[in-house]
Amino acid sequence: MNRSIINRSISPFFFVCLQTFCLQPFIDLHIQAVSEPTERGLESKMSKKQGGKKGGAKAAGNAQDEDLDAILAELDVADKEKAAKDGKKAKGGKKGGKSGDGSKGAENGDVEMNGSGGGAGNVKNDWQKEIDALVPIDEQFKDGKYPHGEECTYYIKGKDGRVASDRESNEEKKALNASYEEMYEDYRRSAEAHRQVRQYVRSWIKPGMKMIDICERLEAASRRLIKENMLEAGLAFPTGCSLNHCAAHYTPNAGDTTVLNWGDVCKIDYGIHVRGRLIDSAFTMHFDPRFDPLVEAVKASTNAGIKEAGIDARLGEIGEVIEEVMTSHEVELDGRTYTVKPIRNLNGHSIGQYRVHGGKTVPIVKGGDSTKMEENEVYAIETFGSTGKGYVHDDMETSHYMRNFDLIDEKIPIRLARSKGLLNLIEKHFGTLAFCRRWVDRLGETKYLMSLKDLCDKAS
Repeated sequence: MNRSIINRSISPFFFVCLQTFCLQPFIDLHIQAVSEPTERGLESKMSKKQGGKKGGAKAAGNAQDEDLDAILAELDVADKEKAAKDGKKAKGGKKGGKSGDGSKGAENGDVEMNGSGGGAGNVKNDWQKEIDALVPIDEQFKDGKYPHGEECTYYIKGKDGRVASDRESNEEKKALNASYEEMYEDYRRSAEAHRQVRQYVRSWIKPGMKMIDICERLEAASRRLIKENMLEAGLAFPTGCSLNHCAAHYTPNAGDTTVLNWGDVCKIDYGIHVRGRLIDSAFTMHFDPRFDPLVEAVKASTNAGIKEAGIDARLGEIGEVIEEVMTSHEVELDGRTYTVKPIRNLNGHSIGQYRVHGGKTVPIVKGGDSTKMEENEVYAIETFGSTGKGYVHDDMETSHYMRNFDLIDEKIPIRLARSKGLLNLIEKHFGTLAFCRRWVDRLGETKYLMSLKDLCDKAS
């Protein structure tokens, strides 16, 4: 059973699991089509280090840390004073029914997630009934057997193109594969939720919508279908909705008023997990037919990468094939012809349990290392096509955060109560998975940005 299982209805990232005797991608392709002459990338983690000069820069960094600690300490004092005043008011009884109800609602987090007021709440009510009507995946498949998706035969290189039939018929290999069936069913359940969410989103996304509204509606559908339950099942990382020259890792923070326009190329990238077995996949939305060749070019290169992937496949060779196919395509925009280029500093990657970036990278250009794919590994084959220079840099406001997986067992001293409280909330709800500010807002947290910066600085 040396096969690849994919689902070709999606455009971007391709998710692949290398079984003990087969290559089994549980969901489909991931194409990132970038339409502008220049690109921007965005990714931030709690562990991300800031560059600086020796000596004076280090002293300045220490001074900044002291200033930050002083500000956080002042905020702690202010919070305690406010809590004491609120306690005294509570003893005197409630005054003014309307304002009392409003305060209670705010404390319980019964406000719009994006802080945009009543208008956004009315829009949300329009689609909330649709979300409530969705049937969770585990209720659709009550026997616990989820769809496998498309299966592709896996060929062994250097063996005259022969199919690896021995792995399909060998009883020992079949028994070994059966021992991983529970893990595979978690992936299949996540993948089926991802497919149905994608189908749902395609049915209503249109120009003129705010990006933040698109993300929140998509995430609500994902939570419903996967039956979100803390770290047992839920969202694997924030919904990316990068536009045009922004290649990846953009999700709107609260108050972001960016709108999807007819001429935009939008990369919808979202993840769903069950017990940490996560699906990293995306699709590209565009309304202008001029961009059809761009998207088709990246689909073709993604399919080529899939065919090359497998047990013992060298990561560098996969990248070389992807680049060869992608650069063979052209797209004409405004009377000028562009060769579609892969973005050379963006890669696919391996995936671990509760770890979206598992340690290995899959390049999309030639010249990568000779590291091999191994049995029972999980990969996202990610291809990013561009009409620009094919290189991204960090830009725009930070929106993604994630604990450093390598520092989980490290004991980093945190002195301030607000920072400790935020870290406890992150550990409880997100663990080592990525999150964004909107998700922290949704949990009812306020005035936490300084604490978030404190945690980022402590881990850097």
